[in-house]
Amino acid sequence: MKAVLFSFTRRGARLSISVQSYLKLCGWQVRALTGKKFISLDSKLEEIEPDLGSCTGQAFSEAELLVFIGASGIAVRSIAPYIKSKTTDPAVLVIDEKGQYVIPLLSGHIGGANQMSRKLAGYLHGQPVITTATDVNHLFAVDEWAARNHMVISSMREAKAFSAGLLDGGPVGVYSDFPVEGALPEGLEMQPSGPLGMAVTLSLDCYPFAETVVLRPRIIHLGIGCRKDTPEEAISRLVLRELRRLRISLNLVADIATIDIKKQETGLLHFARNNAIPIHFYSAEQLNAAPGLGFASSRFVQKTTGTDNVCERAAVLASRGGRLLLHKTVRDGVTLAIACEEFCVNFEMME
Repeated sequence: MKAVLFSFTRRGARLSISVQSYLKLCGWQVRALTGKKFISLDSKLEEIEPDLGSCTGQAFSEAELLVFIGASGIAVRSIAPYIKSKTTDPAVLVIDEKGQYVIPLLSGHIGGANQMSRKLAGYLHGQPVITTATDVNHLFAVDEWAARNHMVISSMREAKAFSAGLLDGGPVGVYSDFPVEGALPEGLEMQPSGPLGMAVTLSLDCYPFAETVVLRPRIIHLGIGCRKDTPEEAISRLVLRELRRLRISLNLVADIATIDIKKQETGLLHFARNNAIPIHFYSAEQLNAAPGLGFASSRFVQKTTGTDNVCERAAVLASRGGRLLLHKTVRDGVTLAIACEEFCVNFEMME
């Protein structure tokens, strides 16, 4: 996770050093940019160059969080040329140079700006200034909850209708193909159908309400093995074919897993990068320790890699012991297995 801080005064620069330290403790990679005359305050500070607009544009494309320490007008004018969509824009916050107020400007729910404003305000002993309707009315925010739980939202229009139904007094329905644990938020009721509701499912055909916002969790894991120098096209063909057969969308894939001797396999790396899917590498010892029985076994694979099976074992490991939806399947020098991790719906697990 990357964050970029901007400050424009001496006091703001000092505050940015403190905010930088806090964010680093939270696991962020942080750059703190300020005016040339203030970079001598601390070695952690970098100069805003060649200009604020260029730095903002770069941060918008590379970081998940932008924090402006200063006037909100500066932040608004800086980010305006780069705003595209609430589903893709980074979280943008403004903090006054005394640290009294933390204001989420952009991507309050999906980007996590509202949540981060609460955290930073707590750290600074300041006040978060949150204006989104569901938060003001202390109601469930479906887009924020989906983002925190790594879910894909079917349509932002349907998400808005869902939120409008809650704001109008509800109740709105909830349907889930997964177990539901804990209490439901105010205004939500478990219902099999109705005029308005949300459905948590992997299915492409599940629309139980007249107006349904569908949330699909990213819980699909691909285990892939391949011959040396296998082209990306061969990997893509097999993956897309089998996902279509299972009626699972590619955007529900959480990651790709394989053996560590494939760290330099160009076709596999390109497939992962071009589809924005994380890739994880396991040693033969880790693969041999994968939980479960009945993995397809190959003496040749055992001899060359140190494990009798790469794709099934890797998929199970990545899914933390999940079930195989697709056992070892081979085509054009590629082996593929697909696993689904265990999942339950829990509205109380709010970070």
